[in-house]
Amino acid sequence: MPRLYDAHQHFHFDPLTPHRARIAADLAHVGLQRAVVNGTNEEEWPIIEALAADYRWILPSYGVHPWDCGNRSANWLATLRSRLANEPHAAIGEIGLDRWVIDGIKPDDPRIAGLHIASLHEQGEVFTEQLELAAEFNRAASIHCVQAWGKLLEILKATSRPACGFLLHGYSGPAEMIKNFTDLGAYYSFNLQLLEARHAERLNNFHHIPAHRLLVETDAPAKPPAPGSNRFPLPAAPDGSAINHPANIAVAYAALAEIRGVPLETLAVQIEQNFRHLFR
Repeated sequence: MPRLYDAHQHFHFDPLTPHRARIAADLAHVGLQRAVVNGTNEEEWPIIEALAADYRWILPSYGVHPWDCGNRSANWLATLRSRLANEPHAAIGEIGLDRWVIDGIKPDDPRIAGLHIASLHEQGEVFTEQLELAAEFNRAASIHCVQAWGKLLEILKATSRPACGFLLHGYSGPAEMIKNFTDLGAYYSFNLQLLEARHAERLNNFHHIPAHRLLVETDAPAKPPAPGSNRFPLPAAPDGSAINHPANIAVAYAALAEIRGVPLETLAVQIEQNFRHLFR
């Protein structure tokens, strides 16, 4: 059985909470070794720490997401620094930039209820501080970027970066920027949402990303799998939508192996090497 690694997910999110025992059993069945569980705000960090103590496959990651940076506390950076100092295996994430949440999302979208949406400039300041912290501790940074690729490249070039590298999770940027990001230390994770027809151009990127910089993720339950790719269905959410099961990491591996035209076992060995190099 291939050894599988999930580079980006959110096991602590509410939709998965009632199903944790079932999910853990399914993950063992598919051969999951480690999964990076990303916090998006300060309130989530202690929850992830506790889960990592209960589940040996969890690699904790702490960060302030661009959607949440407008609600950060005055002591957020000191708290994050303390966590990294006390948890030598913790990564930094989910951090980054998101222009869409500023001018693309509907004001009544329930996902932003109670949030103060920060400007791109403020997001950039918070991202830069976290990236510098990742460089100081040499911890992998898991980066979210939506409609701000030019600004992201600008900050990455101007800021200290972790020597181990950083992850552009669920990469959806332009093909012509892959070399620029790779030269700066980027890794790129594939998820099943990219199989949707509307993401054909983004999916094509994964034919060209260097093999030694590839990773696989579920982003469960935040990102739904493409129709037909949910092999581990959970009970639907209250609104009737499908909930992405973290065991779909096995489906994502199989899909990426087919896209790359390589045997699953070959891909799995490469991904394990990449994961271990980035997340140390």
